[in-house]
Amino acid sequence: MAFNVEQVKQDFPILDQEIQGKPLVYLDNGATTQKPKAVLDALKHYYEFDNSNVHRGAHALSDRATVAFENARSTVQQFINAEQSKEIIWTRGTTESINIVAQSYGTEFIDKGDQILVSAMEHHANIVPWQMLCERKGAELKVIPVSESGELDMDAYAELLNDKVKFVSLVHVSNALGTVNPVADVIEQAHAVGAKVLIDGAQAVAHFPVDVQALDADFYVFSAHKLFGPTGVGVLYGKEALLNAMPPVQGGGEMIEKVSFNGTTFQGLPFKFEAGTPNIAGAIGLAAAIEYVNGLDREAMQAHEDDILAYAHEKAEQCEGLKLIGTAKNKAGVLSFLIEGTHPADVGMLLDQQGVAVRTGHHCAMPIMDQYQIPGTARASFSIYNTRADVDALFAAIEKVKMFLL
Repeated sequence: MAFNVEQVKQDFPILDQEIQGKPLVYLDNGATTQKPKAVLDALKHYYEFDNSNVHRGAHALSDRATVAFENARSTVQQFINAEQSKEIIWTRGTTESINIVAQSYGTEFIDKGDQILVSAMEHHANIVPWQMLCERKGAELKVIPVSESGELDMDAYAELLNDKVKFVSLVHVSNALGTVNPVADVIEQAHAVGAKVLIDGAQAVAHFPVDVQALDADFYVFSAHKLFGPTGVGVLYGKEALLNAMPPVQGGGEMIEKVSFNGTTFQGLPFKFEAGTPNIAGAIGLAAAIEYVNGLDREAMQAHEDDILAYAHEKAEQCEGLKLIGTAKNKAGVLSFLIEGTHPADVGMLLDQQGVAVRTGHHCAMPIMDQYQIPGTARASFSIYNTRADVDALFAAIEKVKMFLL
């Protein structure tokens, strides 16, 4: 089955509009992807016909909502090849998923003098929770270096590993650089010294298949809105034994088995981590997004995205005064750049005036920006509905930016 990008583009209604009188070229997919009509229809159907709370309602609407909600959990399980659906915990997004692991697993199993490893390219969401944990527990946060090209220094990583290292938390694909990290090797080496590993897959799951069992990841986290689904819902995958050993982080309805003023007992997995009414529509929307992606030829889809990124790199190399930030050999979806003599914020504003949507700033990755000694970048991030024509429009707009600013 060939990948027909023009047909795919028609599945996303928002793309059929003009910005500043020009056709929209949406290149901010690293921040959030657009939603296909199938997802919009699923959300509309839920609110029009099935809207109800889940699990305990004694009526038809609640039953239908519960079935759809739990089917969504199974859809996610199959999508990342988790062993069991109860290993899938609903959260508000990648950030909350990481915080749950830091607050629950970290509080229970990280002790004074232990070490936690993260990389220099991490999103703030995969730095700050571990800093907070280290401050509480007297543990030490250590940083895996990143090369000038934006690649993880695996030799330095091997040297950092010792019996003090109890946890490694690493991004699968860098949101700021596009680097695809060798997470299978990272996990294998961490396990050899007895450390557990969390992989931040927020920027990975929309670009290529992920198999958590093949990776042997202890935890894997991602957000729906970067996978063509709704905002405000995400996934925490964890191995059953680890999740069972972790205490709940929030208390309230849904996560309890029995409550009295003498004490409370908690539900088993997955519910002990899901206090309160969940984002039911969000989970259903994510399932619809996954089903949409599964309906495509994923190998052809990935080949298309790789072609778009390679073409953008070719254009960048021919663009006078443009400097790429992040030139790792293995990349996905991201072209971060600077134009000599300009500020990224000005570049982004002027691109928008030409209908080209990019993101500017530090991309919640200030440490790696500090390493490059830059305030931030302009970032074009690509998805399945982008075309070579979009790349051409980006670079034509960049030439006009240069004429205006330089």
